[in-house]
Amino acid sequence: MEKSLNDLEGSTAGESQLGLLPAESVARPTWGSKVQYILAQVGFSVGLGNVWRFPYLCHQNGGGSFLLLYFLLLLIIGIPLFFLELAAGQSIRQGSIGVWKHISPRLAGIGFASCVVCGFVALYYNVIIGWSLFYLFNSFHYPLPWENCPTLPNMTQEECAKSSNTTYFWYRSALNVTNTIESSEMNWPMTGCLCLAWFLVCGGMIKGIKSSGKVMYFSSVFPYVVLFCFLIRGLLLEGAADGIRIMFTPKLEIWGNIQVWRQAATQVFFALGLGFGSVIAYSSYNDRQNNCHFDAILVSFINFMTSILATLVVFAVLGFRANDLTRHCIDTNREKILYLISNGSLYENIVPMKNLTNSEYSQWYEITNNTLNLQQYGISDCRVEDVMNEGVEGTGLAFIAFTEAMTRFPASPFWSILFFLMLLNLGLSTMFGNMQGIITPLLDNFPYLRKKKTIFTVICCITGLLIGLIFVQRSGSYFVSMFDDYSATLPLIIVVIFENIAVAWVYGAERFMDDIGGMLGHRPWRIYKYIWQYISILGMIGLLLASLIRMCIEYPRYQAWNQEQAKKEMLEYPPWALGMLTSLIIVAALPIPIVFLKHIIQDWILKWKTKTYGDCDYTQGNTVDDMIGPIVESPADLGYVGNGYLPVEMEDFAERGKLTTEEDLDDAEEDTANG
Repeated sequence: MEKSLNDLEGSTAGESQLGLLPAESVARPTWGSKVQYILAQVGFSVGLGNVWRFPYLCHQNGGGSFLLLYFLLLLIIGIPLFFLELAAGQSIRQGSIGVWKHISPRLAGIGFASCVVCGFVALYYNVIIGWSLFYLFNSFHYPLPWENCPTLPNMTQEECAKSSNTTYFWYRSALNVTNTIESSEMNWPMTGCLCLAWFLVCGGMIKGIKSSGKVMYFSSVFPYVVLFCFLIRGLLLEGAADGIRIMFTPKLEIWGNIQVWRQAATQVFFALGLGFGSVIAYSSYNDRQNNCHFDAILVSFINFMTSILATLVVFAVLGFRANDLTRHCIDTNREKILYLISNGSLYENIVPMKNLTNSEYSQWYEITNNTLNLQQYGISDCRVEDVMNEGVEGTGLAFIAFTEAMTRFPASPFWSILFFLMLLNLGLSTMFGNMQGIITPLLDNFPYLRKKKTIFTVICCITGLLIGLIFVQRSGSYFVSMFDDYSATLPLIIVVIFENIAVAWVYGAERFMDDIGGMLGHRPWRIYKYIWQYISILGMIGLLLASLIRMCIEYPRYQAWNQEQAKKEMLEYPPWALGMLTSLIIVAALPIPIVFLKHIIQDWILKWKTKTYGDCDYTQGNTVDDMIGPIVESPADLGYVGNGYLPVEMEDFAERGKLTTEEDLDDAEEDTANG
């Protein structure tokens, strides 16, 4: 009869059909309190993805329709898979690599693929920290440098006049962006900010992040205080209601675009931290009877509401901005009509009255355009919905929207400093987790690196900086979009698919449900079994295949900033960029088949040796590593991700666990040698 994971609790040598659990002769530390653990999970999951990524995806993909789609995928994929990772870590009580090795050594490549995805995300997420630093330094000016357009002798800079002061500052002062991705000129101020960002990350990784409970409470609450302040101010701006209305107005036709589904699904993974391994690590330090089902629902709900909060702020500001630009559009059209009347092209009685509201102008335009076709004279309808999308789509949306709000605050430099400190705090928290996801698996599998961990960490950061220089070219923001759209997101879907398969089919969904029942005192809802076995897997595989087919049929494109027209335009990726994009996707997914084939070959060799030389001290079909189980040799094997949200006593435990398991390894090897 099969043993559940609960039968192995506290065992130092308890066997399962999938190998041995790591030695736990030393009691495993747990969280100081449930509140501390929830704050840790929220602190990890709430980051740049909520404040920076979600609002621009929501704006780019139809507002309310994207919200509905995101919420739907959160319910049928996000929460069930988040629950799966929490339960796996809490039940098996290992870090992410150990969990997949425990289920099957052939699936260890999932952990390495997660490592590569973490690397890709770290490369461009640190660029966002660089952007935040650039804005933070510029916040120590009064007035703020983006409050007004720069002036030339007797005139305003044309690009700024066509867009807006905050849009101009983003594209020209911060990014100094080119018209296409093919430029290779460096943006030296932003290069300096990226160097500083990597210096901060490297220093934090070397020194280690130790947070007291008070620091954790502050870092968890601080972003909400800032966001609520911005929301209150944003809602008081004229036109904010239009922005909120557009945010919640669904355009269901957008659901026919497979890219929108892929972006919504990967945003669920980014928001909850699925596929990165840290969720498993955190839950592995829970008490075995902890209600991880409640945790999954609570953290997911808090995360979703945080995304809504940040998006409300962005759309309120966009509504104000659109209202301002619409007023300018109406005034411009009135001047055009007066000019056309003066030269006899139009009749005098069609001139719109002064100070028309947006809705009144729309009614006037609809009536007049039916008889005169005003578009032929270059007179537009000045729709708020159209103006909302002008010049602010893409990765810079949050920077443009929030800086617009700051210009309306009293003591605007103070609020600007506060906001970008918050963004810096969220970004560094994300980066520490990502870097641990890169460094710890390498230290686990190459023991000689542990003696020079500091040097190795510095080398990793320098490598990240050198590769990251492509993101601080004048065309660097286009590479950020490429990585965010394809190179980090598609491999993440692949990783989560294999995680789902590992638990639902390799380990067994029914068996896993029994394990959860033993922990919670009752079996979870049966719907989870069918979601894990069928719905989530088939949905993600379908999404992955559709995305790949779309890439083959429809040439991938990116949004570029046209300096002359001061607006975005869609351009096709050049062949070399498309080749780079494809290569990155393949590289990220390669560890899964490589490790799988490696174990297949090793097992075949062992079977051949057993058959050729007779019975030896080999378990047929297993390697020596498989017989003695996953070996815990460093804090990373125990799920230690090295940031301030983990139990303080974990470091001592990790050291004791390391010594204990090294002795166990020596004993196991001696037993094998002596037969």
